[in-house]
Amino acid sequence: MLLPLKKSWQIQAVFPSEGEVMLDGYSPVMQQMLYNRGIRDTEAADWYLRGAGSMYDPYLLPDMEAAVDRIWYALDHQEPMAVYGDYDVDGVTATALLVQVLQRLGGNVIRYIPNRFDEGYGVNNDALDMLHDQGIGLVVTVDCGIRSPREADHARQMGMDLVISDHHEPKADLPEALAVICQKRSTNTYPERNLAGVGLAFKIVEAMLAKRPVEGVNSEDWLDLVAIGTVADVVPLTGENRSLVRAGLKNIRFGQRQGLLSLVNVAGLSIQKISARDIGYGLGPRLNAAGRLESALAAFDLLVATDLPTSGLLAQKLDDQNRDRQRMTQQMQVEAEKLACASENDSLLIAVDAGFNMGVVGLVAARLTDAYYRPAIVGSRGEEFTRASCRSIPEFNITQALDECTPLLERHGGHAMAAGFTVLNENLEELSGCLHAIARRELGERDLRPVLLADMQIPLRDLRPNLLKDLDMLEPTGLGNPEAVFVSRDLRVKWPKKIGNEGQHLRMSVTDGYITYDAVAFRQGHWADQMPARVDLLYVFETNLYQGRESLQLNVRDIRPAENV
Repeated sequence: MLLPLKKSWQIQAVFPSEGEVMLDGYSPVMQQMLYNRGIRDTEAADWYLRGAGSMYDPYLLPDMEAAVDRIWYALDHQEPMAVYGDYDVDGVTATALLVQVLQRLGGNVIRYIPNRFDEGYGVNNDALDMLHDQGIGLVVTVDCGIRSPREADHARQMGMDLVISDHHEPKADLPEALAVICQKRSTNTYPERNLAGVGLAFKIVEAMLAKRPVEGVNSEDWLDLVAIGTVADVVPLTGENRSLVRAGLKNIRFGQRQGLLSLVNVAGLSIQKISARDIGYGLGPRLNAAGRLESALAAFDLLVATDLPTSGLLAQKLDDQNRDRQRMTQQMQVEAEKLACASENDSLLIAVDAGFNMGVVGLVAARLTDAYYRPAIVGSRGEEFTRASCRSIPEFNITQALDECTPLLERHGGHAMAAGFTVLNENLEELSGCLHAIARRELGERDLRPVLLADMQIPLRDLRPNLLKDLDMLEPTGLGNPEAVFVSRDLRVKWPKKIGNEGQHLRMSVTDGYITYDAVAFRQGHWADQMPARVDLLYVFETNLYQGRESLQLNVRDIRPAENV
């Protein structure tokens, strides 16, 4: 049986003194932060710290010209069309963005978001049949469709035009649609390969308005949705993604989208100080909760709501659903660990059960991967099919592994680090064996250990409030552009205690004898019963907002007994 692994700490090399001239004008700590992120001179630093908005010509994306021409034709002729999205935050924000823009342009457009439980991920023929029966002549997908060749054939046979926009990895044979917009196509010349689904939807709008500008309609007005979907989908926040999210955060802070304002309020956040982390841990989970437990339409309706009573009720509903989702995830994690860790095949964790809720299997898989640093698959077994979500580690491309098992699968797709699949129950055992064999081949000889990367070691007494101003300049942070992480050593612990409904988290104070800070450590409540007198901490320095009051705190990512004790 696997046990949770001790994490390895890796502290970045100290900023070389000869580089100080190249980054003159920035504080020593900021110079270290920039150096760690590959920035070596003030010109690159200024671009990184101040850049915001769109960076590249949308017509560099494959098939963009054909897609734009077809959409404008539908607008000009009042042709009924549908925007077909996914039920996660990326798909819902992309759907809301494109539907709202097309409506603003006078389009006859409806939205279609499949139900996770009844239909599953992606484009399906039953939905296309229903749209066709409603007179829809054009379907534009967002965040799905790149692996739907059979569905594309079905649409074509019915005389429906299909424009696919999808940021997921394509297969060698693309669907035969009118247009396939994906920056990961082999023929792509677009510089940014990591756009989210909502980012591609934004580029479509940008291309449409570049061809035919419309007074009063500006693509930048929807950057708030781009920020929400991009951060929630955990794509790298580098390059154009970071620039789009940076501009989108400014839009959110204006508080002009009523639905987001209501959601921010129920989450206990400040609209004027919203950050990428707030989206990732506060807004994103609440928007996702709708599609995980019931229907993503509630999240869509919230994002397009314009009046306070409607948005307030919807925001409260999502908040309630998120609490239910949290309880369900904790309960399922316990059962999934029993199933996954009982196996002797420890390169890959698999847990499948008929009682698992399909809406949270991805979250549970992520928890297993975080705890054991192994690829994890968690699935819900139905009467005929098992549908599963996968989460992985950098050393193992889960989508490529599924590609090797294609003959056993009904459908699959995703990214290197996250994927999903549907398999006939009669093929599940063989599929498990195939995936275990691939994992042993790729990972069997490796010493798998999670690495926590820190920017620098710093005495606790050097953490001052003005440092936060520098750290704020790194925003938005996320995958590829991490938060500033510090290590401080030999700290005395005061008043450690468990917090949370089940004592799963930890709160304490720490001091170096000169200064004392409060600290919180999520999912590390077990330390309260075995806390050493002195510790080394790896943490993020942050402002904590609680019940309208701000305070400075350490958000602890890992704890060790002090090395020099």
